[in-house]
Amino acid sequence: MPFVGRAGQLLTKMLVSVNLSRDEVFITNAVLCRPPGNRNPEVDELAACAPFLADKLGVIQPKVVLALGSVATQSLLRTKEAIGKLRGRVHAFGDSVLIPTFHPAFLLRNPGQEYKRMAWEDLKLARREYDKRRTR
Repeated sequence: MPFVGRAGQLLTKMLVSVNLSRDEVFITNAVLCRPPGNRNPEVDELAACAPFLADKLGVIQPKVVLALGSVATQSLLRTKEAIGKLRGRVHAFGDSVLIPTFHPAFLLRNPGQEYKRMAWEDLKLARREYDKRRTR
């Protein structure tokens, strides 16, 4: 199960802050198995899992994808641009949109208000985009 432990608890609180529950969203990882030592996945691991992730997204057909952290964001957008430059705006992503934000584990390691504020703005943006697309 993705996003358990402290990062998962924070993600749950983040979702609740924009009136969503874990039951209303689909949560997955960029790679479908945990790399040894919970390290960031290598490029070849991301590439190996990409078709499976694409299949999942094709079935679910999300209106909004909230990409948590640089690994997910860079993998999905196929870029090496830093998360700090990608977050805060809407990115085209197939028939949906992708909104990058900081990974909950990053927010736990960096408890300053600046990152929390930016993540909050990203969540509100994701919620607005979701509401806009839900009525279509």
